Amino acid sequence: MFKKIVAVLFLAIVISAILIAFNEDKFDQTEWITNPTERYKMSKDIIESKLLLGKSRQDILVLLGTPAISNLEGKDHIVYSLGETPSFFETNERRLIIIFKDSLVSKVIHSNE
Repeated sequence: MFKKIVAVLFLAIVISAILIAFNEDKFDQTEWITNPTERYKMSKDIIESKLLLGKSRQDILVLLGTPAISNLEGKDHIVYSLGETPSFFETNERRLIIIFKDSLVSKVIHSNE
């Protein structure tokens, strides 16, 4: 019985890892603009490659298109909806938050809403 439980848990972990790996893509501007519900697949690449750092607001708007309406207060920022990531448990709308300092992108982060 214990071996079956361990096997099931191991299988669940392997399947989760595969799903995560298949749900990550390199940034593609055309795909970003035309398929907004699948943007979550490209967000990790955008952050890890530091693609947006140092760009102006206008550069971001040209590259990523029209942002979502944001209810966040405080820092100068733009928010893009990433769609809902697949999950075994609950689904969350993900957002990409681009923060500006001195009119240039200084930080890019994920957020669940």
